[in-house]
Amino acid sequence: MVALKAGRWTAQRHMRVPPQAVWHLLTDTDAWPLWGPTVKRAEIDGGAVVEGARGTVWTPVGVPLPFEVTYVDPEHCWSWSVAGVPATTHEVEPVLGGCVVRMTAPLWAPAYLPVLEVALRRIERLAAERPTA
Repeated sequence: MVALKAGRWTAQRHMRVPPQAVWHLLTDTDAWPLWGPTVKRAEIDGGAVVEGARGTVWTPVGVPLPFEVTYVDPEHCWSWSVAGVPATTHEVEPVLGGCVVRMTAPLWAPAYLPVLEVALRRIERLAAERPTA
């Protein structure tokens, strides 16, 4: 499902997988290339997605971009800026039988919605394959 909420584009998917498995995928930089179509590689200083953490993400064509984690609500939500530009927010909401996963993009980036939809489908598949991750 895609919607415009609070001035941001939101893609969401109800998943019948453990929310902890999804959160692990969202915060493990080694997993980002597995689900993120625009990520070839990622490194984060200190190894953890925590507020204020900085790192580098490489695009599929190998361009390195600096990023900063701008907000974290552990086990629920994190946001970042890439190359100084506010980027996506990643949310996990536990629900009966699984979770709802949302990714938001800035108002000026509607073309990024198909990328978010692909990412959500990949995350669901990966979380189902390794539910105790």
